[in-house]
Amino acid sequence: MSKVNKLASTLGGSVDETEASFYEAMQNSDIDKMMACWADEDEVFCIHPGGPRLVGLGAIRAAFDAMFSSSSLRIQPEAVRKLDSMACAVHSVRERIDILTNEGPVAAFVLATNVYFKTAQGWRLVAHHTSPGAMHDSQDVSEAAQVLH
Repeated sequence: MSKVNKLASTLGGSVDETEASFYEAMQNSDIDKMMACWADEDEVFCIHPGGPRLVGLGAIRAAFDAMFSSSSLRIQPEAVRKLDSMACAVHSVRERIDILTNEGPVAAFVLATNVYFKTAQGWRLVAHHTSPGAMHDSQDVSEAAQVLH
């Protein structure tokens, strides 16, 4: 059994465990562990801030490989909002990214939408879409309740 198959077969049983594995793999620049979080589907996709839509596991792996090898990042998920159902889960996550530079860490924020499907192998990521965020994105904006008379 390959390393990726071993990781995939032992990945957690809940969507929260899969998401935790995904972010842990990103923190540790562990491409095999991160890829084990993805569904084995042709149409999985990933969009990084300002980047093109990456479709398929090969394109996603290449992009994260390049990201892991070219910089020192520390990514922390914050403020997760969840819509979970029996077979699909959508998580809106504010990611705090500390980029290690020669002058020290620089903080940035990204807003991510992670979509998970429940597969025969457990919960797997099918879409990861990120947009640039800002420090003020720490507050959620909700529609004010309207009073009906």
